[in-house]
Amino acid sequence: MSREAAFIDSLRALAHHPAARGLADDAAVLEVGDEAIVLTHDMLVEGVHFLPGADWADVAWKLVATNLSDLAAKGAEPLGVLLGFMLGEGRERFAEGLAEVLEHYGVPLLGGDTVHGGPPRSFGLTALGRATHRPVPARSGAQAGDLLWLTGEVGAAMAGFEALRDGTAADSIAYRRPMARLAEGAALAPLVTAMMDVSDGLLIDAWRLAEASHVSLTIDSQAVPIAGPEPRRLDALRWGDDYELLFTLPAGLVPPVPATSVGAVEPRGFVPLFIDGEPMANREGLGWEH
Repeated sequence: MSREAAFIDSLRALAHHPAARGLADDAAVLEVGDEAIVLTHDMLVEGVHFLPGADWADVAWKLVATNLSDLAAKGAEPLGVLLGFMLGEGRERFAEGLAEVLEHYGVPLLGGDTVHGGPPRSFGLTALGRATHRPVPARSGAQAGDLLWLTGEVGAAMAGFEALRDGTAADSIAYRRPMARLAEGAALAPLVTAMMDVSDGLLIDAWRLAEASHVSLTIDSQAVPIAGPEPRRLDALRWGDDYELLFTLPAGLVPPVPATSVGAVEPRGFVPLFIDGEPMANREGLGWEH
């Protein structure tokens, strides 16, 4: 078990409020009167989530988009964000990028905090949203007989990271400025049995969805659309930062957004995940974990 997973397990006894969803989902869902408020918080760390020397405008964009992606997985409409900013060089560029991404998604900045620190520097963002459909989709809920679907393709962020790391002229926009699938999430919310965003890698996130739903998932690796050469297919399935939506629908139901069927849901077997018929004994090496 990773350090991250072990620490989250130690916190579960504290997260007893129903809104926390047992710390096993993309976001918290707080019922307030006739509304459901969706809350999420993600961080970016220099040298971990973005390369040293990155354009600070890109860092700001990625910070907001990754949090909005969690709202997308709940079918939520963003209400605003709270920023945690570590002071240092690049403040002006960060502010420019923040203005760009907030304008792009039509999301207001509501407040936050600033501190001194680093290097490395880290930044946090809390995003708040309003559920557009209830019950709000969860990672749990997938049923045997459902099909597993994926919006978009995976591997573009991996290619972008490698282009930046290696200093090539290849396109790096998918890694620097990911897109949150808010419209797709809202359209899917009334239909899905389970949904989450792909942030740490398709395979490990599929493992997590299977665990949350107490089912087994079978994935046809050749059915997964990838952005890259065929020899890198397995790498693309394990790499993160794609921020597509992974979801399950009852068989025969066609999603209202562009998506690809990449597998199926089966009754819980002896492992949560099968890739091309091969059982995955554990999740080590399936994707990004701290």
